[in-house]
Amino acid sequence: MIYPSTTAGERDSLEQFLDFHRRCVLQTLDEVSEAEATTRVLSATELTVGGVVKHLASVEDLWFSHKLLDVPSAEPWLSAPFDQDPDWEIHSAAENTVAELRQLYLDACAASRAVAARFTSLDDRAKRPSFGGQQVSLRWIYLHMIEETAQHRGHLDLLLDAVRQARPN
Repeated sequence: MIYPSTTAGERDSLEQFLDFHRRCVLQTLDEVSEAEATTRVLSATELTVGGVVKHLASVEDLWFSHKLLDVPSAEPWLSAPFDQDPDWEIHSAAENTVAELRQLYLDACAASRAVAARFTSLDDRAKRPSFGGQQVSLRWIYLHMIEETAQHRGHLDLLLDAVRQARPN
């Protein structure tokens, strides 16, 4: 595992920490079978490994493309029935293979990197307001995505522990 530099500048540090968490998310997919990726293993939550990964792909698109650039969401998010199922990305992951989920997440992360590279300053503002009309900076988006991805990495750790425990000896 490649850890973030301990001496990088601010932007490089933000990018490296986010990429570190992204790689850890992908590692979780490496450890589950097709069935395990989409099976609920904790009765208290509807989360699955696949559902968390698909959710993370959706928030990559939301924050970097939709909010920062103010462009319409990419597919599958654009045509997803979020009005009928606010957790569509979590529930619909059962229809995806591990390879599809991996590619969806890789593509979303690559798109996020490409969008961020278009901005020269961490102080650049998102074109689409958030949180009651407030503008957020690219710096804020990086920090939020590090927080979001790290939080869901914790969920993935718990889900993976439950998956391993459910496996026959």
